[in-house]
Amino acid sequence: MVGDMGERKSSLALTILLGGYFTLIQLFEYIEAPFSITDSTYGRTFFIATGFHGFHVIVGTLFLLATYVRMTNCRFSKSHHFGFEASAWYWHFVDVV
Repeated sequence: MVGDMGERKSSLALTILLGGYFTLIQLFEYIEAPFSITDSTYGRTFFIATGFHGFHVIVGTLFLLATYVRMTNCRFSKSHHFGFEASAWYWHFVDVV
């Protein structure tokens, strides 16, 4: 809304990279886990809880990636930026819940 496109794009790119990094680390954690979902209650709880969180991060990262592409193509203006606010709202709403 302020019109500082450079800072907006770099901040959004950093957020997308961090979302991808988290997803990669979680994948490595799943591969290296010494237990499986069928081993015990701990295994089921671990994989379900971290799986839901990982899904939330993947969906949010995809929203932000789509927003970044739209921003790069100059699809937002000071008066038309609902897509940007919607992707930011998703992150805020899901993190609060």
